[in-house]
Amino acid sequence: MEKLIVSDWDLADEIKTKEDVIGTLEAVIELAIQENDPEYLLEAIGDIARSKGMAQIARDLNLDRSSLYKSLSSAGNPSFFTIAKVLDNLGLRVRLEPKAA
Repeated sequence: MEKLIVSDWDLADEIKTKEDVIGTLEAVIELAIQENDPEYLLEAIGDIARSKGMAQIARDLNLDRSSLYKSLSSAGNPSFFTIAKVLDNLGLRVRLEPKAA
């Protein structure tokens, strides 16, 4: 029997373009809603922020880097305002639209 080799995989390593960011967030929002678990979204935003440079984002937002890491982890509980500021820093905005029937 062949030995199964598992390597560390990090979503942050896969996010290269704004389209990657948007696609990831759209998929994760759907998953978070289906699973009734907002941790998926927080972790994905954290991964995206890491892919773009968490330290720089923290400086741009005048936040402590370690606090931002914790806020965007599964153990975090950031305010909506913090999430909106991070997304804005990533060049995104929060927009609502009616769901399909």
